[in-house]
Amino acid sequence: MKAEEIYSEDAAHYLPVFARYKIILDHGEGPYVYDIRGEKYLDYLGGIAVNVLGHNYPALVQAISQQAAKMIHCSNLYYTEAQATAAAKLSEISGMDRVFFGNSGAEANEGAIKLARKYAHISDPDKSLIIAANHSFHGRTLATLTATGQPKYHEGFGPLPEGFTHVDYNDIKQLEEKMDEKTCAVILEAIQGEGGVHVPDEDYLQKVRALCDKYNALLIFDEIQCGMGRTGTFFAYQQFGVKADIVTLAKGLAGGVPIGAFMTSNKIAAAFHAGDHGTTFGGNPLACAAANVVLDAISHDGLMENVKKVGAYLTDQLKMLQSKYPALIKEVRGRGLMIGMEITKPGRDIVDDCLKEGMIINCTAGNVLRFVPPLIITNRHVDELIPVLDEVFAKY
Repeated sequence: MKAEEIYSEDAAHYLPVFARYKIILDHGEGPYVYDIRGEKYLDYLGGIAVNVLGHNYPALVQAISQQAAKMIHCSNLYYTEAQATAAAKLSEISGMDRVFFGNSGAEANEGAIKLARKYAHISDPDKSLIIAANHSFHGRTLATLTATGQPKYHEGFGPLPEGFTHVDYNDIKQLEEKMDEKTCAVILEAIQGEGGVHVPDEDYLQKVRALCDKYNALLIFDEIQCGMGRTGTFFAYQQFGVKADIVTLAKGLAGGVPIGAFMTSNKIAAAFHAGDHGTTFGGNPLACAAANVVLDAISHDGLMENVKKVGAYLTDQLKMLQSKYPALIKEVRGRGLMIGMEITKPGRDIVDDCLKEGMIINCTAGNVLRFVPPLIITNRHVDELIPVLDEVFAKY
């Protein structure tokens, strides 16, 4: 199909919920993608932190192809080797006992919320309050949408589920004022993503952990965007010296194949019995075969060291631009290859200009340029990005 035919069919038939860019992607190789005209782009969005191994990663392609030829789906009424292996690997990496696989980050968080409520209900049926953070993002189902601390996502979807409230991220005093014996759980991103890449104070998550212990509330870490080695450790929360009761993952877990997961301890998992939760597609052999490749690559192929090295170089180069354009660039923040650059104007035009120059970046929270590229990028790829940003920033 020609480009205009694709645009026309999309406009006529697809639900108009995305503000798409005028580009039709066709294939990828490493950190690069190509459109249907053959134009080449360096991908600093990585499918929104999903394509952690880049595009067309040989071991991932091989595993998906081999598994597809054997079995794609069989339902969770039966065992599969791929799922059992993926669960064991995640348990070993996380230090947690139990894993559940869904299809997305929203499903992972939905399951975590259900488990926290069920666990609390056993001791106190009225212990149901879940506290989340302002500017958070936890998904688009009604429960995860309600947990998401951004009112713009709530408009028009009421009445929303009860039992959720919000506090400012990184403000321990507000959290202390909200918590009591009826608090079931606190759900936080260890580093906020969609809200603008916000990194907490070094002791904030430790203080949250202490409050949860005080009120016998569960601590849920949403690692959907900041996990999978993106910040230089497998989980971002590991950099803050804390441990959660429930951890959620998705995005990069299978390198682009849809999957989500939540993990917990035997004690908390015991609140769920057969029929309390489930999924038709979640944890299917295809997705788990892909996840096994990604988990091995991040754990054993030196990717987290690469994230630390290249992430530090990228941060330094972005801060160099900040010093050059202080009226435009307010702050550069983040960890590893999860970096936000807050600017003093809306970011959409800058994203558009970069796209015209063969560079895919993203804007979140209106004015934060977000860089979440594949974890395989090198300093050479940073050196391709910076001149383009420099040229674009000079226009403003």
